[in-house]
Amino acid sequence: MTAQAYTTRAIVLAGLLLPCVLVAQEKPDRPPWAQPSGSSSQTQPKPAASQDKTQEPVSPRNTVKVTVNLVNVLVSVLDDHNRPAPNLPVEAFQVFEEGTQQKIDVFEQETKQPLDIALMIDTSLSAHKEITFERDAAANFIKQVLRPDDSLSVFAFDESVTQVARFSADVPALQAAVHKITDGSGTSIYDAVLLGSQALGRRPNERRRVIVMVTDAGETTSRTDFESARKAALRAGILLYTIIVRPVKNENGRNTAGEHALQTITETTGGAMFYPESMEELPIIFDRIDAELRTQYRLAYYPNPRGPANTYRTIEVKVLAGYTARHRTTYLTGPQ
Repeated sequence: MTAQAYTTRAIVLAGLLLPCVLVAQEKPDRPPWAQPSGSSSQTQPKPAASQDKTQEPVSPRNTVKVTVNLVNVLVSVLDDHNRPAPNLPVEAFQVFEEGTQQKIDVFEQETKQPLDIALMIDTSLSAHKEITFERDAAANFIKQVLRPDDSLSVFAFDESVTQVARFSADVPALQAAVHKITDGSGTSIYDAVLLGSQALGRRPNERRRVIVMVTDAGETTSRTDFESARKAALRAGILLYTIIVRPVKNENGRNTAGEHALQTITETTGGAMFYPESMEELPIIFDRIDAELRTQYRLAYYPNPRGPANTYRTIEVKVLAGYTARHRTTYLTGPQ
């Protein structure tokens, strides 16, 4: 082959390779996890769940460390009419940890993360004449809230906590479990929060963990204490929605210790408290919980600086004027 032919062939090969080189270069319109890493087999954008595997590919140990560091914050935003406010841009939010503003690394306007829900029914309420209505409302909530990728488990609690239906998306089976809940006595609220949180904590990652509890809040028989229940909820990263059914309206005539504890845990996790005046309001409350879960924002960040191991860290999310944001206000760091 002549020298001119060699030169021509080299030019042609360079022209063929040039697009591959360009594809592997950084793309400024993509987030860090979507940038190519130099191989043509890695030039496609990765989903958010895979970001930790592409940021530090040095070793599996480093990858796990990145996953642990990412702090997820689910945010419910309400407008001035107390209605869910969807479609806000990332620029509408600011996240602070211990007073220091953080860079938002993950943002989803309406998170598609599947739900794992622990529906917990206080069976000491079974003495009420409205128990049938309560079961019907809970059964309707199951049908309404579950999507194909979601799962729900039914728990009954009185002096003990019983999982009467395992996590699944089998609506008829879950509804049947609700209707089979039997009467009980005593109320073990702390045990219910602890065991419900532990059950949710064993569910796969990249899912939202929610407890929906219907109770009279009269804590009487728990074996665990408030702080253990609170720590379990924070460790599992749950949202607690509490529906307080008050058999006695006058505070002088009822046990309020459990109610105050539930209020603290609910606010800490970013959930909400509801106080129906009658059982007839339960369907409306379940509707509100369902609407909120379907319009939540997901914000995530890598804390800078990172807090010491096994310590509580405060979170604050600020949003545009005219809106209010509800989110977990504390999280518990893992081991380092």
